[in-house]
Amino acid sequence: MNEFIIVFRETLEASLIVGIIYVFLAKQNISGAIAKLWIGVIASLIASLIVAYFVILGREAIGNDSLKALFEAIFMFITAGLIWYVIFWLSKHVSSRDALEGQTEAALTSTWGVFFVVFFSILREGFETVVFLIGSFSLTGSFSYLGFFLGMSLAIAISYLIVVQGKRFDIRQFFKATTLLLVLLASGMVAYGTHEIESYLAKSDQLSLVGYESKSEVPRPWNILEPKSELSEQDQSWLYTYDIKGEGKYTHLFHDSGRVGAFLKGFFGYNSNPNYYELILWFISLVFGLYTWRKFYPAST
Repeated sequence: MNEFIIVFRETLEASLIVGIIYVFLAKQNISGAIAKLWIGVIASLIASLIVAYFVILGREAIGNDSLKALFEAIFMFITAGLIWYVIFWLSKHVSSRDALEGQTEAALTSTWGVFFVVFFSILREGFETVVFLIGSFSLTGSFSYLGFFLGMSLAIAISYLIVVQGKRFDIRQFFKATTLLLVLLASGMVAYGTHEIESYLAKSDQLSLVGYESKSEVPRPWNILEPKSELSEQDQSWLYTYDIKGEGKYTHLFHDSGRVGAFLKGFFGYNSNPNYYELILWFISLVFGLYTWRKFYPAST
């Protein structure tokens, strides 16, 4: 689900940008500029893959477990901040055909100007997609290729209908719905980042910095559904999955590593044993996100 939402939204933005500029250039009958547009698209996609490679390489280069936890925490906070920036600032201007056409017209003093307008516009979307997808993978530990390609295909099809075919499509309602989903995703990343800070302090033996000697002393609002070495007669076996983490234990469906719990963790920030800081920051970020969402997308729109 995360992959679908992220890729759908970012591909829709990028496709609208390319489509609007293409139609404008076609109307102006500037064939050389159209060629530069497609070169810009291809170059930006290649550049986005290079960015993805180096981000993943940097993430995997960290061998120390405590530093990996710290990296994950910082990366989650940065990703959440970037999501807020994108959905509450940049997205206001995505459907502004006049603004894009104005940039393109100014760039036509040189046909390579069109290349740079397209290249940097799409590269921005590509970078955001890379960061968001890596953040989502860190949350869930899995990746849905179906969601990835379905989101991309649907976004391109909708963009084609809007821009090329000139159909009247309420694009604002699409962004209103996907923005709400990304608000939830960003809050989940804040919660996960806070949890990874705890992991970093525990793995580096620095819990004393926050007044605790061991992880077991960290207060939690709840600590439920811990994996079991064996099931009792009262346990419903269908609610458990065996050896899901390679530890030879039975994991409950709603544990944050379980079949359902992993989805709730990735999308809503659910945790079966959060600390109080994690819960408080998740709540604050969710309230902030919902308040800003309603501000940008009033109920009447």
